[in-house]
Amino acid sequence: MYFNQPVKNLIEKRNSCRSYTKEPLGGDTLKALQAFLSEEASGPFGSDSRFKLVAAAEGDTSSLKDLGTYGLLKNPTAFILGAVSESKMNLEDFGFIMENIILKATDLGLGTCWLGGTFSRSNFADRMNLKEGEIMPAVTAAGNIAPRRTIRDDISRKMAKSDHRRHFENIFFDGTPGEALTRDAAGDYGEILELVRLAPSASNRQPWRFIKDGKNFHFYLKRDEKYTKQLKTVKAEDLQRVDIGIAICHFELSAREAGLKGEWIDAAPGIIFEETEYIITWQGK
Repeated sequence: MYFNQPVKNLIEKRNSCRSYTKEPLGGDTLKALQAFLSEEASGPFGSDSRFKLVAAAEGDTSSLKDLGTYGLLKNPTAFILGAVSESKMNLEDFGFIMENIILKATDLGLGTCWLGGTFSRSNFADRMNLKEGEIMPAVTAAGNIAPRRTIRDDISRKMAKSDHRRHFENIFFDGTPGEALTRDAAGDYGEILELVRLAPSASNRQPWRFIKDGKNFHFYLKRDEKYTKQLKTVKAEDLQRVDIGIAICHFELSAREAGLKGEWIDAAPGIIFEETEYIITWQGK
């Protein structure tokens, strides 16, 4: 997957856009995004997935009215839908690929917004023609960015704590969970990890934790149990696993663009990291 701008710029530019103009996606933009979705893509765990763009035509914004978002968005003129087959690490792969698509939309000048528990699941599933054994963990709204934020935007951002992120030293560790990793100590990976820190996550929970182990980085999921219960209440998928996929996407794209070579391996280290789940390891070379 290729971008016209540096990945660093796209990650720093992307934010959750909730207000759009009524103008549908332009023809060239639509074609470019469709072409990107048609490329074969896979996450680090190899799950089967597929993605689809549903966009309003010129003068026909009513075609998306059945795709409800509970009043959280204004004038979205397109949605990116995704389905993934049931497998052990399917949600991580879903997050990885969808974030690639979102960064491409950003590359094309569009605004986007992840929707995990706040969309009319059955109507979106009908548009996706979900097959047996597939699930739709989330969708993404897209469109031309409105020139000004609305009061609704500010309220939504405040509720989602969009402007508050954990400090670098609270999510990245050096050799052991008790030793905070500074950006300087991360060396060539300092900027890579900062771009991971900027990754979007459901309700901005940032459930990822990394341990630097020599040239390797071990990825962990630290769940917010209160939020996990909330997801079950609204019958949403395990979005914190999707968040891990998003973080992995930022890490891989940024590392490869910086010329840092490595590969994903399943090699849980003998490190005790309480209240977390080991996910995967980036083996640096």
